[in-house]
Amino acid sequence: MNVIRVSDPADPRLADYTRLRDVNLRRHLEAEHGLFMAEGDKVIRRAATAGYVPRSFLLTERRAEALDDVVAATEAPLYVVSEETAERLVGFDLHRGALAAYHRKPLPSLDEVLEGARAIVVLEDLVDHTNVGAIFRSAAGLGVDAVILAPRCADPLYRRSVKVSMGSVFTLPYTRLDDWYGGLDTLSEAGFDLMALTPGEGSLPLAEAMGRLAPDAKVGLLLGTEGDGLSARWLERATSRVHIPMADRDVDSLNVTAAAAVACYELARFGAVSGRVHGV
Repeated sequence: MNVIRVSDPADPRLADYTRLRDVNLRRHLEAEHGLFMAEGDKVIRRAATAGYVPRSFLLTERRAEALDDVVAATEAPLYVVSEETAERLVGFDLHRGALAAYHRKPLPSLDEVLEGARAIVVLEDLVDHTNVGAIFRSAAGLGVDAVILAPRCADPLYRRSVKVSMGSVFTLPYTRLDDWYGGLDTLSEAGFDLMALTPGEGSLPLAEAMGRLAPDAKVGLLLGTEGDGLSARWLERATSRVHIPMADRDVDSLNVTAAAAVACYELARFGAVSGRVHGV
């Protein structure tokens, strides 16, 4: 096991871990080097189990032996630092005491992700990494087969998304649409009934809309951006518009993560989930 103790946060060997809260810097750095960050013992182990290859590990002194088995199974270096050095390096108190930089995998094609799927979640331009991670966790936990992202959606492998998803981003198949404008047509041609979640006029209660589907239907739930919801283009291309009924007339809808969880549960009740296993 290659254990290296480092005391200087400016040491170039630690460059992968620089300023983890600087979104613009991290987006550029991670894209340039094809990496992502995993934080905490559980998430690091789940990344390893899912077959991602580590670049390096960073542990504080009090957690130096926490991942001995994971580190020993690789050739990646383990950098051990003081808590003070870690905080100066990453930009916050690393209270979990464990980080790892992993190599990304190429995204699968849309055809690969859709093969055998009966229930998918389709995200249009969600920009909050926490929301994306939370939706992945709900989708994976409730048996959805895959997540499809519009081109401008936030990165599921950004550190915050990974952490909030508890590693679900490693095991739930996903990919990006190449074409925002015509992407939904591709999903329709693949046989998916596209349900746009929107509180707007003309939308049906979600459970009622699902009750009208054929027993063997394939369903795609469309969720829009945090502020404005789905675009007019995507609403036009949807097969139907659906909503989650609210008990309070002053509340027209749930936030996107809560709506996703409820909608995924309804999918499971309807029986649209295929039972395809993604988890580790």
